[in-house]
Amino acid sequence: MNKRALRRLRPALAMTIAFLLAALAIATPGDGLAVRPTVEHPVAVLRGLDKITARVMRLEVEVGGTATFGTLTITVQACRGTTPEERPENAAFLEIVDEPPGEPAESVFSGWMFSSSPAISALDHAVYDVWVVECAEALSPVDEEGRPVERQPLPEAPPLPPPLPEPRRPG
Repeated sequence: MNKRALRRLRPALAMTIAFLLAALAIATPGDGLAVRPTVEHPVAVLRGLDKITARVMRLEVEVGGTATFGTLTITVQACRGTTPEERPENAAFLEIVDEPPGEPAESVFSGWMFSSSPAISALDHAVYDVWVVECAEALSPVDEEGRPVERQPLPEAPPLPPPLPEPRRPG
């Protein structure tokens, strides 16, 4: 190969090396890239970012359900998390379709997204970012208008009992 051809391959080689190093950094010693036990969860908690308006939105989507964020339609096919005794990791299988007004719908993502490493399998979109936050057991409670219900504060601590009397000294 001549020098010109090597210069053209250098960015691709650098990307390949960076990807392999990232994969090695994720695998902890002793893991041996072993499959960790996972638990199916019925709800995926996602976060969406509109890069133009800087609007961030929390999306809770039931497995098999669909949510809309801007022009994106996000369908969650599965959501799995590691067991409590394992290092925390959540992964969701998402299908994301972009439906801009006046244009045909286009599939922009289909695959697994990981909460601890969103860059490994990310949505590549000019306007929106979507990533997995966690997998949950249930949707958060909402009021009649669909707004999240405020969590009730813990009750105030009960009053302390009166101090004990001083012990009598023999005298």
